[in-house]
Amino acid sequence: MDAVPYLAGLSAILALGLAYFFYRLVKSAPPGNDRMVHLMNEIQSGARAFLKQEYTWVAGFVVIMAILIPLLTGVELTFISYILGAVLSAGAGYVGMTVATMANARTTQAATEGPAKALPLAFRGGAVMGFSVAGLSLLGLAFTYLLFVEWLSVDDPFEIFTAFGLGASSIALF
Repeated sequence: MDAVPYLAGLSAILALGLAYFFYRLVKSAPPGNDRMVHLMNEIQSGARAFLKQEYTWVAGFVVIMAILIPLLTGVELTFISYILGAVLSAGAGYVGMTVATMANARTTQAATEGPAKALPLAFRGGAVMGFSVAGLSLLGLAFTYLLFVEWLSVDDPFEIFTAFGLGASSIALF
């Protein structure tokens, strides 16, 4: 058994742990005055409403594609990796939107003390998204490899990995 997918999974978990660490740092920063907090809450509410509506529409597209891909490729199990890629990408999008809206007010508050306080906070807010995307993608790929290559012994997993990437990209399209 090859150690690479396990190392990839471990790396993914470390990346997600680092994303959580940066999230906690951003969340612990002061959110600012009442007006900043009010605006942050309004923006977060609007962002969540947008994502809920968007993901509702995208879910229909994902279901249709999950049916079509196995029919077009002739590989029945591609729907699993397609849906996994889509779900992980949607999760990363939700995390990114949540942290970005939370970091905005906190970065604005930190900027009142100068760029030396604001820039690291803004960077950490962006790092949450970066490490979340990388960690979830790598975790999904490692799991897909283990499931289809190691455990189910699929001979040619090309279409399965392509479907995973297509699922993740499908969410990014919208």
